[in-house]
Amino acid sequence: MNKLAEEVDGLFDEMVAFRRDLHAHPELQWEEVRTTEKVAAVLTELDIPFVRTKPTGIIANLVGAHPGKTVALRADMDALPVYELNRELSYRSVEDGKMHACGHDAHTAMLVTAAKVLKKYQNELHGTVRFIFQPSEENAEGADEMVRQGAVEGVDNAFGIHIWSQVPVGQVAVDPGSAFASADVVTIDFKGKGGHGAMPEGTIDVAVVASSFVMNAQAIVAREVNPLNPVVFTVGKMEVGTRFNVIAENARLEGTVRCFDEATQDRMIQRINEYADHVAGIYGATAKVNYRKGTAPVINEESSALFAQSLVTDLYGIEAVKHEPPTTGGEDFSAYIQSIPGCFALVGSGNPEKDTEWAHHHGRFNIDEEGMRVGATLYANYAFEYLNK
Repeated sequence: MNKLAEEVDGLFDEMVAFRRDLHAHPELQWEEVRTTEKVAAVLTELDIPFVRTKPTGIIANLVGAHPGKTVALRADMDALPVYELNRELSYRSVEDGKMHACGHDAHTAMLVTAAKVLKKYQNELHGTVRFIFQPSEENAEGADEMVRQGAVEGVDNAFGIHIWSQVPVGQVAVDPGSAFASADVVTIDFKGKGGHGAMPEGTIDVAVVASSFVMNAQAIVAREVNPLNPVVFTVGKMEVGTRFNVIAENARLEGTVRCFDEATQDRMIQRINEYADHVAGIYGATAKVNYRKGTAPVINEESSALFAQSLVTDLYGIEAVKHEPPTTGGEDFSAYIQSIPGCFALVGSGNPEKDTEWAHHHGRFNIDEEGMRVGATLYANYAFEYLNK
């Protein structure tokens, strides 16, 4: 393992330059054309065969000299519609209103670096390393599309990494069990009867209906779900009314549900529909609920997670293993491990001395690039040791 770490060290400056170039040129979901071209150019130079997925993205296979299993390594590539506040950076985004505010530029650079390292040891590999460069993680569509286009066909195990600003640089969290929650999207349309704001008696005010639903629906979480099964229901957007003196006839609420198990998810679907209908009925309004299941929860398979932990321990010592509680954030890596074992690691990038502890999706988000050294090394070692163990 140390030899792969040394190879990554020798490529560190190249990796940082690659990441900074991507950071300066962020591309949103399904628009990762330049990023795909950058990755393709490296794979072509390395003579690693690949196919382009549609509309963006790449699946590449490094076939070892000896027969064996196939392990998949995944990196996402898309940026966010966020204005970068790090104006002092030499590599700040040149696209106002677009930013790599979640570290996907680092993920791509780390996986490219791992490909360079593993190519050097192709003759020692017993099996195949599949590199998945995925578009459109931020809207939870990319992984499903990559799976549809063959990303996990013939794969025995999958491994992914996310740079994590809440974990100190030099540490890695990859515990068995729940890591990320499901991420569902809920839209509720209420219809009442509009009218003059000064004459409410002939109306059905959906501003009241919608507000009542938001307040009452939290009882589903507080009183109808097992408290040992975490769940969050957030209404993040409410569109009601057209003018200060007009009673609203239509209201639209948009929200999200996050949880870790299917039974809780099914309970939330049932009760949100019932609450919407009942609250609307109290006021004489009607309700229409559209509940869209998004990403499934990321559940790290035990043997894969413990294997990854052992790699971290062997490389950096037991103190580098961080035990991080599950997050109710969503991650579509779950699509890769629905039918095969695998795990997802959080690689620390937080460092107060470098001002890299800002939350993901914030305009000040940045990383301590030393974390990329750990991430690329872990990518390479996971594949090499999995295939050769």
